Amino acid sequence: MQVFRGFHHPGIAPACALTIGNFDGVHRGHQAMLALLRSEAQHRGLPSCVLNFEPHPRDFFARKLGKPELAPTRIATLRDKLQELERCGIDQVVVLRFDERLASLPAQDFIQQVLVQGLGARYVLVGDDFRFGAKRQGDYATLDAAGQRLGFDVARMMSYEVHGLRVSSSAVREALAEGRMEDAERLLGRPYAISGHVIHGQKLGRQLGESAAGAADGFRTLNLRFSHAKPAAMGIYAVRTHGLAQTPLDGVASLGVRPTVEDAGRVLLEVHCLDWPATLGRNGAYGKLVRVELLHKLRDEARFDGLDALTQAIARDVEQARAFLATHASMRRQTTRDRI
Repeated sequence: MQVFRGFHHPGIAPACALTIGNFDGVHRGHQAMLALLRSEAQHRGLPSCVLNFEPHPRDFFARKLGKPELAPTRIATLRDKLQELERCGIDQVVVLRFDERLASLPAQDFIQQVLVQGLGARYVLVGDDFRFGAKRQGDYATLDAAGQRLGFDVARMMSYEVHGLRVSSSAVREALAEGRMEDAERLLGRPYAISGHVIHGQKLGRQLGESAAGAADGFRTLNLRFSHAKPAAMGIYAVRTHGLAQTPLDGVASLGVRPTVEDAGRVLLEVHCLDWPATLGRNGAYGKLVRVELLHKLRDEARFDGLDALTQAIARDVEQARAFLATHASMRRQTTRDRI
């Protein structure tokens, strides 16, 4: 899959079958739309293309109005979004910066300058609630009329439901905010996960609870940045980490701003693997790209009165995570046997 920042690049396809949206989470509704896009692209002999916006338009308007509370929480980082789009078989993604110029572009100019001249759209697929252009004046009817005039096909996909529930990024955000990880997994079609390179932290985990952790390095953690200030999920989780060993590693993780030890407000995913692979040694994880699946929420993030209280809380989290993951593994083995 090719990824372009903007459309003024020599390698960009001269024509495409296109869909437009933020695709936060790339949930099952998105996946159905992308499958239809791929089918239509293949039928027309065109590459499939996703037009995506960064920052999220609602982020832009929230900052412009000085009302950060209006910005949506973010399900996925751009890295994870692009990875899922690639898994869905998309040929090309164009990430367009959403700024004042784009926000003020009238709907007809957006069609002419971006869709036709910029991307060479020959087929455009949108959702049933699609709006675009300055003040959201453009809609499906606007796009369809322009397509007839300018020579590209337009199609609309209605909402996608699972067990009577409309699948949307808002529904995923709500499930994650409430700690309903199984519901989030049903909406996404996969466990909710965050990926990134392991970075150096404060090494505080090595100082905490050496006896409670049962290892000389205490609660050693893997640190991953979450690049948005408002993650959809926050708290303490039982997790499974891929990318460090041949099999996934069970663990407990904190996703948030670490209120007991830091006031910077930076969002960090800290993962303590319950059984550290000896082959990695003390520093073997740094720089590795890992994917962390958040399987079960244990509790909300909290501020503790000192490091001793934090250590005791982490020890309880480890115990609860071990219990959940043991049950989870047993259920997975039973499900596998039932399928066989």
